[in-house]
Amino acid sequence: MKYIALLRGINVGGNRKIKMLDLRAMCENMGLQEVQTYIQSGNIIFESSEAATSVLEEALKAKIETTFGFDVPVMVMTQAYLKAVVENNPFLQQAADLDIKFLHVTFLAAQPAEDLVKALTEKDYGTDEFQVIDNRVYLYFPNGYGRTKLTNTVFEKKLQVAATTRNWKTLGKLKEF
Repeated sequence: MKYIALLRGINVGGNRKIKMLDLRAMCENMGLQEVQTYIQSGNIIFESSEAATSVLEEALKAKIETTFGFDVPVMVMTQAYLKAVVENNPFLQQAADLDIKFLHVTFLAAQPAEDLVKALTEKDYGTDEFQVIDNRVYLYFPNGYGRTKLTNTVFEKKLQVAATTRNWKTLGKLKEF
């Protein structure tokens, strides 16, 4: 089965640096097949006979820590799941002509508690919009991601789950591998 692994917080601001060549080699040494990486921000595409994404997440997390010396949150999903995430963006369903450079998805390690989602949605974020659906947050930031207050850290703190965000262009590329 084909999987996508999203690593959080590597190669950002000179911290937790991992060369993609080294990351691919590590994955291949773990027995993952057809390993590819996409850009430097920690996107791994691979095949595995393991059916449980949680097993793959834990194995990758542990191997990264022993190989590179730091703890990195890892989220693994099937390629089919990622395609469904892309195809079901509520902002594009409402307005298909939106500029995709303002679209992002934050993936959550678990579905957040309803009361936490409700508390988050009751606040005013100006022109920034988001929709929490299951274990992901669809984002539309018309002034750009660099200007929003709705960062990974905010979602992690307010929803009390680990999170990692990808822009729409990256998600479009990952679903095609």
